[in-house]
Amino acid sequence: MTTIVPPDERECERCGRTDVWDDDRGTWTVATDEDGDRPTGDPFCLHEWNINGTYNPLEGEA
Repeated sequence: MTTIVPPDERECERCGRTDVWDDDRGTWTVATDEDGDRPTGDPFCLHEWNINGTYNPLEGEA
């Protein structure tokens, strides 16, 4: 059986903002850094998420 595995992290290629998927909230949230800060990148950025053809959401038998 094939399982679809969604991404759990994404990064903006323009401003460097990193988001992580929050299962409890069911939405993307801004990731925290080592100091517990939430760097948000450029607030006026039209985010270009690093989604490309290398990510494969399928896991298991095809």
